[in-house]
Amino acid sequence: MKSEKTTHTSTRNACRLCTPFGACLAFRGVEGAMPFIHGSQGCATYIRRYIIGHFREPMDIACSNFTEHSAVFGGKENLQRGLQNVARQYQPELIGVATTCLSETIGDDMNLYLHSIHQEWSEDCRPVIVPVSTPSYQGSHSQGFFRALRALVTTLAETGPQQDHINLFMNMISSEDIRHLRDITEAFGLTATLLPDYSDTLDGQIWEQYERLPSGGTPVQAIRACGTACHSVELSVTSADNDSAGQWLQENRGIGVTRLPLPVGIKACDRFMETLANLSGRDVPERLAQQRGRLIDAYVDGHKYLYGKRAILYGEEDLVVAMAGFMAEIGIIPILCATGGGERDRFTQAITGVTSSLNEDIQIMANVDFAQIEEAAETLSPDLLIGNSNGAKLARKLNVPLVRVGMPVHDRMGAARIQILGYLGTQQLYDRICNALIEVKQESSPVGYTHM
Repeated sequence: MKSEKTTHTSTRNACRLCTPFGACLAFRGVEGAMPFIHGSQGCATYIRRYIIGHFREPMDIACSNFTEHSAVFGGKENLQRGLQNVARQYQPELIGVATTCLSETIGDDMNLYLHSIHQEWSEDCRPVIVPVSTPSYQGSHSQGFFRALRALVTTLAETGPQQDHINLFMNMISSEDIRHLRDITEAFGLTATLLPDYSDTLDGQIWEQYERLPSGGTPVQAIRACGTACHSVELSVTSADNDSAGQWLQENRGIGVTRLPLPVGIKACDRFMETLANLSGRDVPERLAQQRGRLIDAYVDGHKYLYGKRAILYGEEDLVVAMAGFMAEIGIIPILCATGGGERDRFTQAITGVTSSLNEDIQIMANVDFAQIEEAAETLSPDLLIGNSNGAKLARKLNVPLVRVGMPVHDRMGAARIQILGYLGTQQLYDRICNALIEVKQESSPVGYTHM
């Protein structure tokens, strides 16, 4: 007798974006850089739509515009023509070329193509070209982001005597959080190369004239100098070693690396501050210590609203890990932690590590879609969801509030300025969670409350 099997389509409402999305976001954080998609026009349009919807800023992404002919005979001709057009019209200092499912499936040899193309260009029109392999059947937008950072470092980082600066490798965070991390490193007296830095390129001031390449970003020369830093700090605990820029620098340039979770919550922020204190030889600045003290006071004030509440967390791998640790710290039970990408074992280990203080069963799911999350959520009775805008439909079905973090947040204003990192960002996130639950209590009360 045959056993019954549950079948469904491969993905039903994905809980991730495509891999080259992350690569394009990373390349936008480099000064004078143009992201370039080697594939069909639809891929570039899809990525532009999500980045523009999230950041509310213009975003150009060049493309080799595959046709049926390219899919059969290869995309070298399209790639060559597209790169030459970009170099002539935009005059970028760097072009970041991300591959797509189509170009990877037909087996385009990117290194061979680019070597041949570069040799044909004149010396006065030869931008740096950084290729990265980002087929979406082999990763998530988060993985594409880290692969692009590693590609930038492996292509550009030079050798030389060790200098008195550090590398700070970002995660997929908001522009405001990037600015805040820069302020924190400067408060410790550290000179840091933040990579990538799209705090201006994707959240800049209003222009008097249109800029084809928005000002701002990590200078290419600073990326070259990453190979002479005294230490690297990488804000990721879930990315694979072979996707890690810091790991590559350690293995190939002898630069030590400290990999940390996103600094959300007292414990994670303390680890981040302790690392910077050790690197700088300074105590935690008083301004930051005061922010920590105010955050602890807020924990006490809001504990009665949060204790025992149940949350479903979803989104980028490192974001979910950070949120799970934060939930455990403030008394909320993260009953379900889900991500659309990631290595299952590494993700599970990271979640387990930050929630070890809880005597609760936590369901951990990697490489899942929203349909699977919804199926799991039906029996969990959550009080709130924490994740990106793509979970709004699920939140409505469950009749619980959604606290928006991560990417994309395309149904609210100010996504580029959502702050969650550091004591200051944690304070803002804590207040948002408290207020979301207070609002539910007010709206569901038969008598109504004006004072909570």
